[in-house]
Amino acid sequence: MTKRAVVPPAFRAAAEQLKMSPAIVSGQHVFLTGVTGSDRQGAMPEDPANQMRNAFEKIGGVLREAGLTFRSLVEMTSYHVGLRDHFDLFDSIRLDYVEEPYPAWTAVEVAGLRREGAIVEIRAIATLDPDV
Repeated sequence: MTKRAVVPPAFRAAAEQLKMSPAIVSGQHVFLTGVTGSDRQGAMPEDPANQMRNAFEKIGGVLREAGLTFRSLVEMTSYHVGLRDHFDLFDSIRLDYVEEPYPAWTAVEVAGLRREGAIVEIRAIATLDPDV
């Protein structure tokens, strides 16, 4: 099975520095690396809503680079520092991006994330199936 990396231009420097791919196409699926909500300059906003929207926008950028949209998502896992403090906010923002049929979703509370100040990280899997 052949696999290939999906690296949007905005992710190129980070991908090279961290030696990772923002996404990998394998078979009929695209596996996205988890993203946090830093802004375009790499700063982590203090506002939870800004972090959450930034994370979803990053996912959208990777999907677009692969020729996909949020409708292509089949599975999503979100990792939260302080899950109960911001779950309702996260859920409302999530619904600004995904639609029926909604991707499978697991939300996990964690003690911390790699990026200082990050309260959420989202990873996802999308399908290449054009009928989605």
